[in-house]
Amino acid sequence: MITIRTATSADVEQMVELLSELFAIEADFVFDRDKQVCGLRQLLESGKDRVFVAESGKHVVGMCSVQTLISTAEGGPVGLLEDLIVTAAFRRQGIGEKLLAAAVDWAERQGFKRLQLLADKNNLPALAFYEKQAWCQTQLICLRKC
Repeated sequence: MITIRTATSADVEQMVELLSELFAIEADFVFDRDKQVCGLRQLLESGKDRVFVAESGKHVVGMCSVQTLISTAEGGPVGLLEDLIVTAAFRRQGIGEKLLAAAVDWAERQGFKRLQLLADKNNLPALAFYEKQAWCQTQLICLRKC
């Protein structure tokens, strides 16, 4: 049985293992345990962001986060969904859908005017998953300072 719940600091080590798995398939990121622990702790302590985990027994098998931003285009708060990952042994069981639904529900309850995410353009399974969940591509591209 899978339970979706809000993450706590007790989940950090298991979430770091999930991020290791995620960053192994994302070309733009390099796993660094200390950085990922620091980032997760900041998210959990922010008071304005949310991290969800999927739990099977006492094992965290999936996660995703929603970070709060302010959009001038929308005139208010929007969310950035990040780090949606289900460990390989538990994929294709609907866990990603449940995590995504929990994130969307939370964002709607917060009054977010938009929810967006970035996905690796070469991660075709992830892109197909998001399309199936009624997420659409925009005309925007992501740039970052090198």
